[in-house]
Amino acid sequence: MEFINEDNKWINQPEQFKIENKRIQMITQPGTDFWQRTYYGFQNDNAPALLLPAADKFFSFIVKTDFDSRNRFDQCGVIIYQNSDNWFKASVEYENEEIQRLGSVVTNNGYSDWATTDIPATQKFMYYRLSRRESDYRIECSYDGITYKQMRIFHLFAGSEIINIGIYACSPEQSSFCANFTEIEFIDCRWEKHK
Repeated sequence: MEFINEDNKWINQPEQFKIENKRIQMITQPGTDFWQRTYYGFQNDNAPALLLPAADKFFSFIVKTDFDSRNRFDQCGVIIYQNSDNWFKASVEYENEEIQRLGSVVTNNGYSDWATTDIPATQKFMYYRLSRRESDYRIECSYDGITYKQMRIFHLFAGSEIINIGIYACSPEQSSFCANFTEIEFIDCRWEKHK
């Protein structure tokens, strides 16, 4: 299955984007984000995401992200978006001139969590591999597109049937940056069944 096809759909389509030669580019707009309730108290559901419906219960989705983010909380990565209360995202989120947060958010029934690890602020690209086994998922990251390391395993309560999977980018504060997505592919599930 090709990611870029007639079944793609935008949520919160960005004002500036390009899709050409299997490369997708988004320019983020200020004040855009996905987050629900937990700790911070606010709810944001206005970031752009390009999605593809996927009915297959066993697969892996790969994407390489390149970004020139330089402002706090700027981020781009991979997403599953079922509705405003049920979704998942993984990204590199800019923090300051020294560090960024490589992390993921799982939102079930209207409440988000956030799991992170610090990486250098000089890192300007990341590969992700998101694998599905029915309604359970594993997200991995890679610096070279060959060796992947597990970030987390999670469950989506609204992710047992058709899911909407894809890419997103956002700038929660008053900033904007260019996010590029390449090497996007669906492959056989690389997450083996537990024995």
